[in-house]
Amino acid sequence: MTLNTTKTILITGSTDGIGKLAALKLAEAGHQVYLHGRDADKLASVIAEVQAVATGAAVDNIDGFVADFSDLTDVLKMAADVNEKLPKLDVLINNAGIYTTASALTKDGLDVRFVVNYLAPYELTNALLPLLKQSDKARIVNLSSAAQASISYQALAGQTRSMIRMLMPKASWHSRCGVWH
Repeated sequence: MTLNTTKTILITGSTDGIGKLAALKLAEAGHQVYLHGRDADKLASVIAEVQAVATGAAVDNIDGFVADFSDLTDVLKMAADVNEKLPKLDVLINNAGIYTTASALTKDGLDVRFVVNYLAPYELTNALLPLLKQSDKARIVNLSSAAQASISYQALAGQTRSMIRMLMPKASWHSRCGVWH
């Protein structure tokens, strides 16, 4: 009896750096690799590079998903697309991240680094749990960087549009005890 060691792998933030290198090496090893990027043209270019080195089952199973991780609606749409396209997911590599950007806030007024580096992978992972549960030995790999810039404490303190209001629209601030409920 031979064991099928080919894995179905999704790598976020895979258009450059560690994510791209991981995609290239995993496809070369014969794994089915699905990439993610926020720029469709750049993603298509990297998909072509990965397809060129793919071997075995990976040759016909290299594809990608476009999503801007600073927009949680986009993240959830990507998750829906992944759930629709794939029958299972063996490995999720949460690699997408941001260090600096022209705008410190998202269109919703949230700290962009907090959304991209923390909330987006959390939302994506939770939305993909049904696919991961289809695998015998699913793995989730979360990467982060020690080179993070400071977050916006104003955004976290509610001095700009509150992250808590976005995540918990029915939450209210209890001024006597200083907590959200």
